[in-house]
Amino acid sequence: MQINFSLTLSQTQKLVMTPELRQAITILQLSTFELGQYVQNQILENPLLDISDDFIKSEETAEEEVKEQTESIDWDEYFQDEASSSPIRVQREDKEEVVYDNFISSTPSLQEHLMIQLNLSSLPKTKLKIGEFLIGNLDKNGYLTITTDEVSRLLKVSKNDVEETLKIIQTFDPAGVGARNLTECLLIQIEQKDIKTPKIRELVENHLVDLAEGRFSKIATMLNISLADVQHLKDILVTLDPKPGRNFSSANDVHYIIPDATIEKVGSEYVVIMNDSISPRLSINPYYRALLTSEDKESNISKFLSNRLDSALWLIKSIEQRRITLHKVIQSIADVQRDFLDHGLIYLKPLTMKQIADMVGVHESTVSRAISGKYVQTPRGIFELKFFFQSGLENVNGTMTSAESIKKIIREIIEGEDPYNPLSDQKIADVLKEKGITISRRTVAKYREEMGILSSTKRKRY
Repeated sequence: MQINFSLTLSQTQKLVMTPELRQAITILQLSTFELGQYVQNQILENPLLDISDDFIKSEETAEEEVKEQTESIDWDEYFQDEASSSPIRVQREDKEEVVYDNFISSTPSLQEHLMIQLNLSSLPKTKLKIGEFLIGNLDKNGYLTITTDEVSRLLKVSKNDVEETLKIIQTFDPAGVGARNLTECLLIQIEQKDIKTPKIRELVENHLVDLAEGRFSKIATMLNISLADVQHLKDILVTLDPKPGRNFSSANDVHYIIPDATIEKVGSEYVVIMNDSISPRLSINPYYRALLTSEDKESNISKFLSNRLDSALWLIKSIEQRRITLHKVIQSIADVQRDFLDHGLIYLKPLTMKQIADMVGVHESTVSRAISGKYVQTPRGIFELKFFFQSGLENVNGTMTSAESIKKIIREIIEGEDPYNPLSDQKIADVLKEKGITISRRTVAKYREEMGILSSTKRKRY
């Protein structure tokens, strides 16, 4: 067998993950708020980047102009042009801007609320110190997360003083705070609200698990009362709060969501308005641009500035490309889910990322990155973009119904049922079949559990 050496040329295609491409992918995945932070960090690292003096028009002004021009604009042609996705800019006006975050009020935390009541109590210094320690060891629901023995050992005080101080804290508002378990929490509320219904304390102390599982017959036998009485006791317990501390704010609470875009109805069309007010508009610093042209091309300064200029231009291009891609994706979603925007949740259509990718002309993974962690404000409220991508079931007539639509229909069926003769999962499936939606009993049970709705045996009233 003869072996020869030769040189051959061949062309191959492969994707090389350059630093610029990785940066573009990272920027595409960022939400508007995260993008603003990312841009601020890049400005600190790259001296050629500067914040532009231009600013985006307010949404109200933009909406008025859109309304005036609606009849004369061909929206299909408008959105096919990528240049139309560039933001509308006007010269910045010199006027004082109002930061509305300064007007957001905050309620006191649970610990602050209890400390005010503790300081108003006429307690000796030792018990005040114990009370502060106990309040500091309450979780967000108002339950004590430490035992009295541990408090006694850590503070070097008697266990009797700890118990007495805890009893005082348990009289504070909200009712039930300072309890060590659910049973104690409910008993505290029963005492403070002066509920004297017979058998209710015995029910709380011994039969909470049976009550949660809907074993009314067992409870009625054990307490020697009727099923109707068990139902009445349950109705009283439902009025009590098992988590008394949850109505108070926390330092880690999220107060609001910043949507990345807004879908507005203008005339008979839905228009996507991108939220560009969070992240600043970038430009190249004029001083360094002039310095780059005046320096010798071979100097170290010129090489450094050229490298930074390429990085700055790529960042600006990546941000604009992210904006264009996100605009196209949201516009495509608005076009597909038009019935939902017009009429509500029941009309939400099943949708896959591949459908949107085909409409936009990008890869499915690009759509996945574009919608990750982003929200949109619609006439129906604020939704995460992933909300619009729903699985569904095929109807008798060949159309598809989304899972969220089916859940809403199931909820409406259950809300309209006879509480003394609730519908089983199989009967709900039969009702849906009459509406043209073929669904199994197990799927009904799955959707019901996802909505937090109890089974028919636990919903039944006596």
